[in-house]
Amino acid sequence: MFRRERSIPLRGSAAALGNNLCVLHLPVCNLTHFGVVHGPSAQLLSVAPEGVPLAQRQLHAKEGPGLSSPLITQVHWCALPFRVLLVLTSHRGIQMYESDGSVMVYWHALDSRDASPDSTQAVFARGIASCGHFICVGMWSGRVLVFDIPLKGPNIVLSEELAAHPASVTDIASEPAQEPDCMADVVTADDSGLLCVWWSGPEFKLLTRIPGFGVPCNSVQLWKGIVAAGYGNGQVRLYEASTGALHVQINAHARAVCALDLAPGVGKLLSAAEDTFVHIWKLSKSRWSTVMGSVCLTPSCVVPGSVTRPAAPLL
Repeated sequence: MFRRERSIPLRGSAAALGNNLCVLHLPVCNLTHFGVVHGPSAQLLSVAPEGVPLAQRQLHAKEGPGLSSPLITQVHWCALPFRVLLVLTSHRGIQMYESDGSVMVYWHALDSRDASPDSTQAVFARGIASCGHFICVGMWSGRVLVFDIPLKGPNIVLSEELAAHPASVTDIASEPAQEPDCMADVVTADDSGLLCVWWSGPEFKLLTRIPGFGVPCNSVQLWKGIVAAGYGNGQVRLYEASTGALHVQINAHARAVCALDLAPGVGKLLSAAEDTFVHIWKLSKSRWSTVMGSVCLTPSCVVPGSVTRPAAPLL
Protein backbone atom coordinates (compact mmCIF):
# COMPACT_ATOMS: atom_id res chain seq x y z
CA MET A 1 0.00 0.00 0.00
CA PHE A 2 1.27 3.47 -0.82
CA ARG A 3 1.73 5.93 2.01
CA ARG A 4 2.87 9.51 2.11
CA GLU A 5 6.33 10.14 3.52
CA ARG A 6 7.69 13.35 4.95
CA SER A 7 8.01 16.19 2.42
CA ILE A 8 11.47 17.10 1.14
CA PRO A 9 12.08 20.86 0.78
CA LEU A 10 13.79 22.33 -2.28
CA ARG A 11 15.54 25.68 -2.46
CA GLY A 12 13.38 26.72 -5.39
CA SER A 13 10.34 25.65 -7.36
CA ALA A 14 10.26 23.15 -10.22
CA ALA A 15 9.41 24.41 -13.70
CA ALA A 16 6.16 23.31 -15.35
CA LEU A 17 7.92 20.99 -17.79
CA GLY A 18 7.12 17.46 -18.81
CA ASN A 19 9.13 14.69 -17.13
CA ASN A 20 10.64 17.22 -14.72
CA LEU A 21 11.68 14.87 -11.93
CA CYS A 22 14.47 12.31 -11.94
CA VAL A 23 15.42 9.94 -9.13
CA LEU A 24 18.57 7.90 -8.53
CA HIS A 25 18.50 5.34 -5.72
CA LEU A 26 21.87 4.15 -4.43
CA PRO A 27 21.32 1.13 -2.15
CA VAL A 28 25.06 0.76 -1.44
CA CYS A 29 25.26 4.30 -0.03
CA ASN A 30 21.72 4.15 1.36
CA LEU A 31 20.96 7.43 -0.39
CA THR A 32 18.40 8.73 -2.87
CA HIS A 33 19.15 11.61 -5.26
CA PHE A 34 16.40 13.83 -6.70
CA GLY A 35 16.75 16.29 -9.56
CA VAL A 36 14.43 18.98 -10.97
CA VAL A 37 14.98 21.98 -13.22
CA HIS A 38 13.76 25.56 -13.17
CA GLY A 39 14.92 28.11 -15.71
CA PRO A 40 18.69 28.14 -16.16
CA SER A 41 19.51 25.82 -13.22
CA ALA A 42 19.00 22.23 -12.11
CA GLN A 43 18.58 21.39 -8.44
CA LEU A 44 20.08 18.16 -7.11
CA LEU A 45 19.09 16.93 -3.67
CA SER A 46 20.58 14.00 -1.71
CA VAL A 47 18.33 12.47 0.94
CA ALA A 48 18.97 9.89 3.67
CA PRO A 49 16.44 7.08 4.34
CA GLU A 50 14.76 8.98 7.18
CA GLY A 51 13.96 11.81 4.75
CA VAL A 52 16.62 14.25 5.95
CA PRO A 53 18.21 16.27 3.11
CA LEU A 54 22.00 15.86 3.26
CA ALA A 55 23.19 18.07 0.41
CA GLN A 56 21.88 20.30 -2.33
CA ARG A 57 23.69 21.33 -5.48
CA GLN A 58 22.76 23.66 -8.33
CA LEU A 59 23.98 23.08 -11.87
CA HIS A 60 23.85 25.68 -14.64
CA ALA A 61 23.85 25.04 -18.36
CA LYS A 62 27.13 25.93 -20.04
CA GLU A 63 26.88 29.43 -21.42
CA GLY A 64 28.28 29.20 -24.92
CA PRO A 65 27.62 32.18 -27.23
CA GLY A 66 24.91 34.65 -26.26
CA LEU A 67 24.17 37.10 -23.50
CA SER A 68 21.35 35.34 -21.64
CA SER A 69 21.64 32.11 -19.66
CA PRO A 70 20.24 29.10 -21.54
CA LEU A 71 17.11 27.45 -20.17
CA ILE A 72 17.48 23.84 -19.04
CA THR A 73 14.88 21.49 -20.51
CA GLN A 74 15.59 18.24 -18.63
CA VAL A 75 17.90 16.55 -16.14
CA HIS A 76 18.22 12.77 -15.97
CA TRP A 77 20.49 10.14 -14.41
CA CYS A 78 21.54 7.47 -16.92
CA ALA A 79 22.43 4.20 -15.19
CA LEU A 80 24.71 2.36 -17.60
CA PRO A 81 25.93 -1.16 -16.78
CA PHE A 82 29.37 0.18 -15.82
CA ARG A 83 28.83 3.81 -14.69
CA VAL A 84 26.19 6.42 -13.88
CA LEU A 85 26.14 9.78 -15.63
CA LEU A 86 23.98 12.83 -15.03
CA VAL A 87 22.76 14.34 -18.31
CA LEU A 88 21.55 17.92 -18.67
CA THR A 89 19.82 19.28 -21.79
CA SER A 90 19.17 22.92 -22.61
CA HIS A 91 18.62 25.41 -25.43
CA ARG A 92 22.34 25.50 -26.11
CA GLY A 93 23.73 22.03 -25.58
CA ILE A 94 23.96 18.66 -23.87
CA GLN A 95 26.09 18.29 -20.75
CA MET A 96 27.15 15.03 -19.10
CA TYR A 97 28.45 14.91 -15.53
CA GLU A 98 29.60 12.33 -13.06
CA SER A 99 26.64 11.08 -11.04
CA ASP A 100 27.00 13.65 -8.24
CA GLY A 101 27.22 16.58 -10.66
CA SER A 102 30.71 17.53 -9.48
CA VAL A 103 32.65 16.99 -12.71
CA MET A 104 31.55 17.62 -16.29
CA VAL A 105 32.85 14.88 -18.59
CA TYR A 106 31.30 15.93 -21.91
CA TRP A 107 29.61 18.86 -23.62
CA HIS A 108 27.86 18.78 -26.99
CA ALA A 109 26.89 22.20 -28.35
CA LEU A 110 23.72 22.66 -30.39
CA ASP A 111 24.18 24.46 -33.68
CA SER A 112 21.33 26.86 -34.44
CA ARG A 113 22.49 26.90 -38.07
CA ASP A 114 20.94 23.43 -38.42
CA ALA A 115 17.49 25.06 -38.14
CA SER A 116 15.65 26.16 -41.24
CA PRO A 117 16.33 29.87 -42.01
CA ASP A 118 12.62 30.64 -42.31
CA SER A 119 11.69 28.70 -39.19
CA THR A 120 10.82 30.31 -35.85
CA GLN A 121 11.19 27.03 -33.97
CA ALA A 122 13.37 27.17 -30.88
CA VAL A 123 16.59 25.17 -30.75
CA PHE A 124 16.80 22.73 -27.80
CA ALA A 125 17.49 19.18 -26.70
CA ARG A 126 14.90 17.16 -24.79
CA GLY A 127 14.32 13.47 -24.01
CA ILE A 128 17.06 11.36 -22.40
CA ALA A 129 17.51 7.61 -21.95
CA SER A 130 20.32 5.07 -21.68
CA CYS A 131 20.47 1.67 -23.33
CA GLY A 132 23.47 -0.63 -22.96
CA HIS A 133 26.56 1.52 -23.46
CA PHE A 134 24.60 4.22 -25.32
CA ILE A 135 22.89 7.41 -24.17
CA CYS A 136 20.15 8.75 -26.47
CA VAL A 137 19.13 12.42 -26.49
CA GLY A 138 16.26 13.92 -28.51
CA MET A 139 16.46 17.13 -30.51
CA TRP A 140 14.16 19.95 -31.58
CA SER A 141 14.64 18.88 -35.20
CA GLY A 142 13.25 15.38 -34.60
CA ARG A 143 16.66 13.74 -34.68
CA VAL A 144 17.90 11.49 -31.87
CA LEU A 145 21.60 11.68 -31.03
CA VAL A 146 23.21 8.42 -29.90
CA PHE A 147 26.36 8.78 -27.76
CA ASP A 148 28.74 5.86 -27.20
CA ILE A 149 29.90 5.94 -23.57
CA PRO A 150 33.29 4.46 -22.56
CA LEU A 151 33.89 2.48 -19.38
CA LYS A 152 35.43 5.57 -17.80
CA GLY A 153 36.78 8.95 -18.73
CA PRO A 154 35.54 11.71 -21.06
CA ASN A 155 36.10 10.02 -24.44
CA ILE A 156 32.38 10.09 -25.34
CA VAL A 157 31.62 9.81 -29.05
CA LEU A 158 28.55 10.80 -31.06
CA SER A 159 28.16 7.48 -32.87
CA GLU A 160 24.86 7.87 -34.71
CA GLU A 161 21.99 10.22 -35.51
CA LEU A 162 18.51 8.73 -35.88
CA ALA A 163 16.19 10.59 -38.25
CA ALA A 164 12.65 9.25 -38.05
CA HIS A 165 10.58 12.00 -36.43
CA PRO A 166 8.95 14.91 -38.30
CA ALA A 167 8.55 16.96 -35.11
CA SER A 168 10.49 17.76 -31.94
CA VAL A 169 11.30 14.79 -29.74
CA THR A 170 9.49 14.92 -26.40
CA ASP A 171 10.64 11.81 -24.54
CA ILE A 172 12.70 8.62 -24.83
CA ALA A 173 12.38 5.39 -22.85
CA SER A 174 14.37 2.18 -22.84
CA GLU A 175 14.32 -1.32 -21.37
CA PRO A 176 16.55 -4.35 -21.83
CA ALA A 177 14.75 -6.57 -24.35
CA GLN A 178 13.22 -9.37 -22.26
CA GLU A 179 10.57 -10.87 -24.53
CA PRO A 180 11.88 -13.71 -26.73
CA ASP A 181 9.83 -12.54 -29.72
CA CYS A 182 10.53 -8.79 -29.35
CA MET A 183 13.89 -7.07 -29.78
CA ALA A 184 12.45 -3.60 -29.03
CA ASP A 185 14.42 -1.85 -26.30
CA VAL A 186 14.07 1.89 -27.09
CA VAL A 187 11.02 4.01 -27.88
CA THR A 188 11.01 7.70 -28.90
CA ALA A 189 8.06 10.13 -29.00
CA ASP A 190 7.48 13.55 -30.54
CA ASP A 191 5.17 16.57 -30.60
CA SER A 192 3.06 15.10 -33.42
CA GLY A 193 2.26 12.01 -31.32
CA LEU A 194 4.39 9.70 -33.48
CA LEU A 195 6.16 6.86 -31.65
CA CYS A 196 9.22 5.11 -33.06
CA VAL A 197 10.31 1.75 -31.65
CA TRP A 198 13.98 0.77 -32.03
CA TRP A 199 16.39 -2.09 -31.52
CA SER A 200 19.69 -0.77 -30.20
CA GLY A 201 22.05 -3.52 -31.53
CA PRO A 202 25.48 -2.54 -32.92
CA GLU A 203 23.54 0.02 -34.98
CA PHE A 204 20.05 1.25 -34.13
CA LYS A 205 17.32 -0.28 -36.25
CA LEU A 206 13.80 1.13 -36.61
CA LEU A 207 11.30 -1.66 -35.90
CA THR A 208 7.92 0.09 -35.81
CA ARG A 209 6.37 3.51 -36.39
CA ILE A 210 3.17 4.08 -34.41
CA PRO A 211 1.26 6.99 -36.02
CA GLY A 212 0.05 9.92 -33.97
CA PHE A 213 -3.43 11.41 -34.04
CA GLY A 214 -2.77 15.14 -33.85
CA VAL A 215 -1.95 15.23 -30.12
CA PRO A 216 1.57 15.43 -28.64
CA CYS A 217 2.89 12.40 -26.82
CA ASN A 218 4.52 13.92 -23.75
CA SER A 219 5.89 10.81 -22.03
CA VAL A 220 6.59 7.15 -22.83
CA GLN A 221 7.61 4.00 -20.98
CA LEU A 222 8.57 0.51 -22.17
CA TRP A 223 7.61 -2.65 -20.27
CA LYS A 224 7.95 -6.25 -21.46
CA GLY A 225 7.42 -5.41 -25.10
CA ILE A 226 4.59 -2.97 -24.36
CA VAL A 227 4.78 0.79 -25.02
CA ALA A 228 2.89 2.99 -22.55
CA ALA A 229 2.28 6.49 -23.92
CA GLY A 230 0.77 9.57 -22.24
CA TYR A 231 -0.79 12.24 -24.48
CA GLY A 232 -1.73 15.89 -24.41
CA ASN A 233 -5.46 15.06 -24.36
CA GLY A 234 -5.16 13.13 -21.07
CA GLN A 235 -5.17 9.68 -22.65
CA VAL A 236 -2.88 6.80 -21.74
CA ARG A 237 -2.45 4.20 -24.49
CA LEU A 238 -0.72 0.82 -24.53
CA TYR A 239 0.75 -0.54 -27.76
CA GLU A 240 2.48 -3.75 -28.76
CA ALA A 241 6.06 -2.65 -29.39
CA SER A 242 6.84 -5.17 -32.12
CA THR A 243 3.74 -4.50 -34.24
CA GLY A 244 2.40 -1.13 -33.10
CA ALA A 245 -1.01 -2.67 -32.39
CA LEU A 246 -3.17 -0.65 -29.96
CA HIS A 247 -4.25 -2.76 -26.96
CA VAL A 248 -5.63 -0.24 -24.46
CA GLN A 249 -6.93 3.31 -24.69
CA ILE A 250 -8.10 5.04 -21.54
CA ASN A 251 -9.14 8.61 -20.74
CA ALA A 252 -6.94 8.66 -17.65
CA HIS A 253 -6.87 12.42 -16.97
CA ALA A 254 -8.91 15.55 -17.59
CA ARG A 255 -5.86 17.46 -18.85
CA ALA A 256 -2.54 16.72 -20.52
CA VAL A 257 -0.41 13.89 -19.17
CA CYS A 258 2.97 15.39 -18.27
CA ALA A 259 4.83 12.34 -16.96
CA LEU A 260 4.76 8.55 -16.78
CA ASP A 261 6.86 6.35 -14.52
CA LEU A 262 7.13 2.60 -14.20
CA ALA A 263 7.89 0.05 -11.48
CA PRO A 264 8.92 -2.83 -13.78
CA GLY A 265 9.26 -5.46 -11.07
CA VAL A 266 5.61 -5.20 -9.97
CA GLY A 267 4.11 -3.94 -13.25
CA LYS A 268 2.75 -0.63 -11.96
CA LEU A 269 2.49 2.49 -14.11
CA LEU A 270 2.22 5.98 -12.65
CA SER A 271 0.66 8.81 -14.63
CA ALA A 272 0.79 12.47 -13.59
CA ALA A 273 -1.08 15.24 -15.38
CA GLU A 274 -1.91 18.92 -15.42
CA ASP A 275 -5.22 18.14 -13.68
CA THR A 276 -3.09 17.74 -10.48
CA PHE A 277 -3.93 14.03 -10.13
CA VAL A 278 -1.47 11.16 -9.90
CA HIS A 279 -2.88 7.77 -10.93
CA ILE A 280 -1.16 4.44 -10.33
CA TRP A 281 -2.21 1.61 -12.66
CA LYS A 282 -1.64 -2.12 -12.46
CA LEU A 283 -0.32 -3.59 -15.71
CA SER A 284 -0.76 -7.24 -16.54
CA LYS A 285 0.14 -9.20 -19.64
CA SER A 286 -1.28 -12.64 -20.34
CA ARG A 287 -0.75 -14.97 -23.27
CA TRP A 288 -3.97 -16.30 -24.75
CA SER A 289 -2.54 -17.71 -27.98
CA THR A 290 0.87 -18.40 -29.44
CA VAL A 291 0.86 -15.27 -31.60
CA MET A 292 -1.06 -12.58 -29.75
CA GLY A 293 -1.06 -11.22 -26.22
CA SER A 294 -3.59 -9.21 -24.26
CA VAL A 295 -2.80 -6.35 -21.92
CA CYS A 296 -4.97 -4.97 -19.13
CA LEU A 297 -4.76 -1.61 -17.38
CA THR A 298 -6.65 -1.32 -14.11
CA PRO A 299 -6.58 1.47 -11.49
CA SER A 300 -4.44 0.54 -8.51
CA CYS A 301 -4.25 3.85 -6.66
CA VAL A 302 -5.27 7.46 -7.21
CA VAL A 303 -3.83 10.52 -5.46
CA PRO A 304 -5.77 12.53 -4.42
CA GLY A 305 -9.11 10.70 -4.32
CA SER A 306 -10.69 10.96 -7.74
CA VAL A 307 -12.98 8.80 -9.80
CA THR A 308 -11.00 6.93 -12.43
CA ARG A 309 -12.42 5.87 -15.74
CA PRO A 310 -12.49 2.13 -16.45
CA ALA A 311 -9.98 0.73 -18.88
CA ALA A 312 -11.21 0.13 -22.40
CA PRO A 313 -9.23 -2.71 -24.00
CA LEU A 314 -9.19 -2.52 -27.77
CA LEU A 315 -8.25 -6.00 -28.96
